[in-house]
Amino acid sequence: MSLSDCKYGGTPQTDDKYSPHSLSMAENYRKRHVMPCLDFSHTNVPENLEVKWIPLLSLNNLRSISKVKVVSFLLGLTLTFLIMASYILTWDRRGLLFTPSPFQLRPVVVPTSTVAPEPSSENNVLEMKLLVESISSKLEYTPRKVPDERDIIRTDSRLFSVIPRQFLPGIKSPCWHEEFSIKTNIDPYKRRNLFTLRSKSFRTVCDYLRTTLQEHLYHRDGKQYRLRCLPYFYIIGQPKCGTTDLFHRLLLHPEVKYTTMKEPHWWTRKRFGYIRFKDGFQECFPVEDYLDLFDLAANNIQEGIIGNSSGDQSKLQLITGEASASTMWDNQAWSYLHGDRDEAEPPFLAQDFIHTVQPNAKIIIMLRDPVERLYSDYLYFKMANKSVEDFHQKVIESVRLFQSCLSERSLRSCVYNTSLSNAMPVRLNLGMYIVFLLDWLTVFHREQILVLRLEDYAANLRVTMKKVFDFLSVGPLSEQVEGALTKWPMSNTRRAADRNLGPMLPATRDLLREFHQPFSLKLANVLDNKAFLWTDT
Repeated sequence: MSLSDCKYGGTPQTDDKYSPHSLSMAENYRKRHVMPCLDFSHTNVPENLEVKWIPLLSLNNLRSISKVKVVSFLLGLTLTFLIMASYILTWDRRGLLFTPSPFQLRPVVVPTSTVAPEPSSENNVLEMKLLVESISSKLEYTPRKVPDERDIIRTDSRLFSVIPRQFLPGIKSPCWHEEFSIKTNIDPYKRRNLFTLRSKSFRTVCDYLRTTLQEHLYHRDGKQYRLRCLPYFYIIGQPKCGTTDLFHRLLLHPEVKYTTMKEPHWWTRKRFGYIRFKDGFQECFPVEDYLDLFDLAANNIQEGIIGNSSGDQSKLQLITGEASASTMWDNQAWSYLHGDRDEAEPPFLAQDFIHTVQPNAKIIIMLRDPVERLYSDYLYFKMANKSVEDFHQKVIESVRLFQSCLSERSLRSCVYNTSLSNAMPVRLNLGMYIVFLLDWLTVFHREQILVLRLEDYAANLRVTMKKVFDFLSVGPLSEQVEGALTKWPMSNTRRAADRNLGPMLPATRDLLREFHQPFSLKLANVLDNKAFLWTDT
């Protein structure tokens, strides 16, 4: 099913194969739906059934009863044999023969106690060393083959029919004029924008845009046009790495202040019809709804175009951006849309589409120590029964699941595997930064991607923000604005109840440090920066 087949503005029915299962994520990974072989629902009888004795039973009736009993007995015996055989043959206590696990687990020997363990035995060290060596060897793979541009366009023809291949010259942002029909004169903000259903603040923005629409139209050759823009920059990840705080501080800059929403998650989820994958298919968010998010900036840029004769060039330099932390890594939608395909890796990635419509986009990535990122992710997204011991056990299970996948598949396949991601109780794969970064480097040049560390951002905010402003080529700040920027309180910090849990167990930290070591080593080599080894944290 191509994206162009997705009917915008409705809620179409979908086949089960294109939707997430109704089971929990971990159960999805281990279980398959089993249709009952026989339906006995019609055989229920009343409890107080009056029984009347009859003097004689015919021989035919006796034979009929005997046959039913024999068939029932044989059926029960067969089912019992199959159940016992499933335990004997698979020795899997978590599922029957009918519900095999996609990967047969081969355990990694890791510490399982809830307190700091004694020094690992020689066998334990050897097992973990073998896993790390396997990761290191599989990290040396050939870069992926970028899909042909014609195939990318064919996959979502609607997207490329709305966004032109060339943008207006003399404007910093990627903008173009879209014809506004005089005959229909339909207010574009009266249609139902799906983002307004989930954001009161953006609904207010749309109300304002509706009242100022006419004054921002551009007239030429008897036609009317309105300016439309894409983001100039994308903060693409990672989750729990400070992207929210960075985004809000960027909005304090006068050239960036007209951005209206941090995380639309359009490129990875909503354009496919998903908001949360566990909720199944909802409704495709059309590209027009996404572009509306940047109309406030477009209107201000249009004012600069109209009044350009006055010599004021400042509004032509306005830029806008978004900071969906899923953009770097989340390509799960393909597994739901194309579940009938036997493909180990997603055929297209989000960056393929972003680069095709906007090859000069600026990409910002904020990373942190993957060990600390995982613990922060666990504390933020798990709502109840949190503890350092629970986190330790979930880390162990996730490492085992990843190792099991790695024994059968390529490393990149395991990193993008949706079933594995759903099964892991903590999002271990999100810390494998180098795999995602290498895929982004297959379509964007290195100078288009700015990679930051949260640790540097927190230690010296002023220096890091200057690096970001220089990357975006925006003007210097006044002393007043710079002072406000540095004094702005940190966003999205850890909750008090989570802080009370304290740090993770030393055993958990050691395990994660060793597991992530080969990923961080390659990341530091690619970026030519030893700080990404996180040996000082």
